[in-house]
Amino acid sequence: MPSRESSVSRLGRARAVVREALLDALAVVLPTECTGCGHPDRTVCDRCCARLIPEPATFRFGALTGWSALRYEGALKGIITGYKDAGRTGIARLLAPALRATAIRACTDLAIHHDAVSFVPIPSTRAAWRRRGWDPVALLMRRAGLPASPSLRHRRRVADQASLGLEERWTNRRGSLRATARVEGVRCLIVDDIATSGATLGEAARALTEAGAEVLGAVVLARTPRRDGGGEDG
Repeated sequence: MPSRESSVSRLGRARAVVREALLDALAVVLPTECTGCGHPDRTVCDRCCARLIPEPATFRFGALTGWSALRYEGALKGIITGYKDAGRTGIARLLAPALRATAIRACTDLAIHHDAVSFVPIPSTRAAWRRRGWDPVALLMRRAGLPASPSLRHRRRVADQASLGLEERWTNRRGSLRATARVEGVRCLIVDDIATSGATLGEAARALTEAGAEVLGAVVLARTPRRDGGGEDG
């Protein structure tokens, strides 16, 4: 009589075969290509999926410590762009494990259980919400099983950070966020998708700290490497 373990193993293999067959069939009806490398027939091909294995790393921006899961370069840039700007929301399930693993790593380093931390996402701007109709960071957190505490709001319009230089990013973000929930005494980790210049995370930390929260650091899916080999936040 076959063991339960062998039956489960066969079921897993059968599901994998069926999944591949369905993807191949769908590719005939709705041709697509990998957002990471352009390989045909997959939203994210197996080779690029292998690049989504998290390698949690710490970085600092002033007094703020951050943890990042991946490096925002190469194929990953295309994958995240496809997720955020091409409406390929299914990619969230591929990115979410890296975010979750890094959040847990951050809590481990801080010697605090993740249930005792408030995960505060960086909110989408109104313009980005109108353009997409959904919030990339919020969706990532749901797929990662991280309970979001939406304690921040934009208090004024800001420009798209991607089009700005370093100093312009700081000017653009300065004073742009406010805390909307009672966070006095709450221990927080800020959560964002891409970390680049430091302006967004720094502004979020300022707003939360001024409202009485204890900001423990930040967790981001990916960080942009500095030219000197270091890393900053977004």
